[in-house]
Amino acid sequence: MRAGEPQRERHGEAPRAGRRMRGVAGRDGRSLAVALSGLAVVTAVLASTVLGSAAPAPPAAEGRSSGAGSGHGAVGARADAERSPALRAAPEPETCADGEDPAASLKPSAGSGPAVTRIKQRGRLVVGVDQNSYLWGYRDPSTGRIEGFDIDLVQAIATDLLGPDPDVTYKTIPTDQRVTAVQDGDVDMVVRAMTVNCERIRQVAFSTAYFEAGQQLVVPKEKARVTGFNESMRGKRLCVAAGSTAETLMRSEGYRGLGAKILVVDNQLDCLVRMQLGGTDATLTDSALGAGQAAQDPSVELIGEPETIEPYGVAMNRADEDLVRRVNKVLDDYRDSKWRASYEKWLADNMVGTQDGKRPSPPEPKYRD
Repeated sequence: MRAGEPQRERHGEAPRAGRRMRGVAGRDGRSLAVALSGLAVVTAVLASTVLGSAAPAPPAAEGRSSGAGSGHGAVGARADAERSPALRAAPEPETCADGEDPAASLKPSAGSGPAVTRIKQRGRLVVGVDQNSYLWGYRDPSTGRIEGFDIDLVQAIATDLLGPDPDVTYKTIPTDQRVTAVQDGDVDMVVRAMTVNCERIRQVAFSTAYFEAGQQLVVPKEKARVTGFNESMRGKRLCVAAGSTAETLMRSEGYRGLGAKILVVDNQLDCLVRMQLGGTDATLTDSALGAGQAAQDPSVELIGEPETIEPYGVAMNRADEDLVRRVNKVLDDYRDSKWRASYEKWLADNMVGTQDGKRPSPPEPKYRD
């Protein structure tokens, strides 16, 4: 496999032996050997979580261990109290410069146009996914299968297009290659906790939203040096994934002024490894993915509240309008019949609830036509 090439596999295949952790050395020049030692730590923690086996505490995580993903302890309260005054306003959904709502998609249809026909004739759906985001899209070490909340949705889409027991090829792709994978036709769609925003809707088409998250901080519980979006960030190392909305946020005016040193890596898992090894002080990521990291490693936690409102959508080629409408039809049914069961299976024990204590619900679909 060439460096930078997405991994291709069929659902249920055993993972390829010796697969490298792509780009894990990051862009700060650290050695691959150090990064791979971090991967071993994460693998041990993941095995402990999934299989219930004993695993050693990660290097940067010595001390107490408690439930994951609460985000409302003493550190969380301190983060809320110390947030920069310029950033205290409650987050609002993004509106594009022309007044367009980026989350508005095409009305659903059960019809078959060129894109749907192409997939049916091929007899197989090709989907870009993650294999490193615990609970969303991750490889279960006991089975070798990629599973999670996103993968349940993929199966629902594939079943609608191809019938029972559909043939699905998963291509695991880094965060910053999601758009190009769709544009170049390497995949039919990307289902990978991908935020719908104004910049991306000019590049790819999106379905209606199937989940809503926001940017939130993940920090080590015992050695937290960052307490929120405040002066504690100045000079501290903050890890983000390349091409993510976290990177965009921290490079924007206002957040850039907080003075954090931005460490850019290829995947969210790389940030957890760095944090475990003491190579970074905090991670900024989607609250949903951060909850997965906290569930994977109880020595880290979400703090504060999300800084943004970010809907997740299925990304497709802008030319494949019939496929967009077909996926929206699947989502209409999925919200009513399967979304809650998938949420309870994967996320309910780890996601931070809304302020009134209610569980999240699937976002209401928005249409522009």
